[in-house]
Amino acid sequence: MKNLRLRGKLWGWSLLALFLAVLVALNIAVGRLEMRHGWRRDLSFNALTTTSQATEAVLAQVDKPVHIYALYNRGDEDQPLMELLNRYAAHCSYLTWEKTDISLNPALLQRFRSSTSDGAIASDSLIVSCEQTGRFKVLSPSSFVSLSFNQDTGYLEEAGYTYERALTSAIRYVSQDRLSRAMILQGQGELDADGTAVLASLLEANSYEVHYFTLSSIEVELTPEDLLLVLSPTRDLTADELDRLTAFTSKGGSVLFTCDFTDPVAAMPNWLALWRSYGFVPKEGVVIASADEKNTYYSGNRLYLLPVMQNTEITSSLVEGNSNTLLMAGSRGFAMPLEQDKNLNVQALLTSGEKAYLRLLTDGKDTIERQGGDEEGPFALGLMASRLTEEGYMTRAVMLGCSSMLTSSEVYSMTNTAEFLVRCFEYLLNTEPVDMSIVAKPALRPQLSARSVASGTALAVALPFAVLAAAVAVLGRRRSRDVEKNASEA
Repeated sequence: MKNLRLRGKLWGWSLLALFLAVLVALNIAVGRLEMRHGWRRDLSFNALTTTSQATEAVLAQVDKPVHIYALYNRGDEDQPLMELLNRYAAHCSYLTWEKTDISLNPALLQRFRSSTSDGAIASDSLIVSCEQTGRFKVLSPSSFVSLSFNQDTGYLEEAGYTYERALTSAIRYVSQDRLSRAMILQGQGELDADGTAVLASLLEANSYEVHYFTLSSIEVELTPEDLLLVLSPTRDLTADELDRLTAFTSKGGSVLFTCDFTDPVAAMPNWLALWRSYGFVPKEGVVIASADEKNTYYSGNRLYLLPVMQNTEITSSLVEGNSNTLLMAGSRGFAMPLEQDKNLNVQALLTSGEKAYLRLLTDGKDTIERQGGDEEGPFALGLMASRLTEEGYMTRAVMLGCSSMLTSSEVYSMTNTAEFLVRCFEYLLNTEPVDMSIVAKPALRPQLSARSVASGTALAVALPFAVLAAAVAVLGRRRSRDVEKNASEA
């Protein structure tokens, strides 16, 4: 009997151990399958590790091996980011990633550090690389944070996380066969590299190679596939420089211009001739919003214009998606497009309010209030044009009356400027739009409101009543049986 009992206990413990081993193995297998196929559901309040359709479309086009190094010290990993990397790898067979402790692998860090402009790669970063294209992108911790402007404090504050946006744009950048060049002109008093750093980051995030050049440089040859940016020149072109730009546009080259209200347009006849060839006629003075049109200016400052976005080839998707908020802090106005010939098509992209007016800077009156003789609007604040050249090519141009909307990170964070500019780039190069408008995930959990707790309150009230109703039903049936039993016994 003792042997039988011992055998029974051993058999029971053996079955229990086997059952636990099966559970552990099953848990490990399911965990690996979840990681490989992205089955794990994201139940966080901000869906931080959930990928969008835009990301899935970009990953579907990747046809080269892309490897990501996550530079984290052991134990300091950003777990949501690691989970998101697993989901990316599950969606794309060409994408792989690994955690790398930078203290144990200094050779890897040195390999990429030697290729960066500032020679520094911070810890807690990602390196997205593709050997076939020879390109890589370093994503620092600041790449994953979205800032917003707090009107009460006057400072930028952390508003959301941009893990997905940063990762997707980096993967697209390193895996494309060929990148379009964004050529930023220098030499005529335009905005320099420091002033255009924010714009350059936007261009690079959307897979453009950014180059700065001068028209006197013979080493740089402009091609119609290049995106030329001329940002608020303050010195006129020479005849040779004008000829070089004209040769570029006559072959189908396209240009994005900005012209601030402070630029000495009257003293730059060659620039004026080029702009007028696209139907761009700049006005003298600065556009002031009317006090009666409060929806056309920002925060009580009538110099800070909220332009009206027109429905055009560039802006139609933004208008339909209600992503049409822009901010122009002091803008030059342009004449509204008139009738054009068959070879030129000019449209207003952005316009002022109907009652806006121009304040000249030369009348000696230090006020933005309207004076007698001030021209009343509306004015074009942004224009787009396409022109058939004599050589039979189509050249395109965009003109904006405010350069600060391109160069201010605060404006980018507060408005839809980035999306608008990307659409301008795609129009100029006549390329298919790529949906990269991946929204940032909220950094803070939304506060509770009366509406948000209504369902919970209803459930808390309904549960006791449901239990009470069930109890009444059970007790009622039991009492009926007892009455029937007593009756039968009697």
